[in-house]
Amino acid sequence: MNWQSDIIKNLAWSDTIINREAKQKVADKIAGKVKDGDVLGVGSGSTSYLALIAIAEKIKSEGFNIKAIPTSVEISMVCSKLGIPLTSIFKDRPDWSFDGADEVDPNHSLIKGRGGAMFKEKLSISSSPLNYIIVDETKLVKKLGTNFPIPIEVFPLALLHVEEKLKALGADSLSLRLAKGKDGPVITENGNLILDARFYEIDNDLEFKIKSITGVIESGLFINYNVEVLVA
Repeated sequence: MNWQSDIIKNLAWSDTIINREAKQKVADKIAGKVKDGDVLGVGSGSTSYLALIAIAEKIKSEGFNIKAIPTSVEISMVCSKLGIPLTSIFKDRPDWSFDGADEVDPNHSLIKGRGGAMFKEKLSISSSPLNYIIVDETKLVKKLGTNFPIPIEVFPLALLHVEEKLKALGADSLSLRLAKGKDGPVITENGNLILDARFYEIDNDLEFKIKSITGVIESGLFINYNVEVLVA
């Protein structure tokens, strides 16, 4: 028996999609790469949302059988609305994945996690042999950290310990990410907190150094991953 849910049926993207026309072209490119039988790792963000709509249309028109591994609750609900079957990383490994980014440098290193899902996004990208990062030109920077801090997911009891260790690594500023739709801090899907850490110097070892701190679940720093960047 299926739920007769108006919530899922009426689900829409929560914000205005900036640069929608250009993002739609990249979304259509992503849909064009889908083959029958693919297992897709699906990241968060508005361009991923548009890509899912295009993929759903391809499933209907060509009768493709695909499965999606979403990286967030909202993307799971979007897949349910569009009729895209879901699977999990316990059962299937992605054939390829697509996701957005907050910053992309000339070496295709990334800062991600403004949406708070950096752990599942990094798991998806690490598990996929091929990854497409879909961004518009505003996300391209000469140096990581130009516009955004590094999001760091932290186990709550370790918050002050992690703060101390990040300062020792040279963090120029640290802030606990506060929610907009609720009082208090943002709580991730894994039940953790997010620290936004500003580093003006980001070397190739920083991702490893941050992850080595006890209490850090994951960071939004992606250095030297196997990604292909598609620019809207």
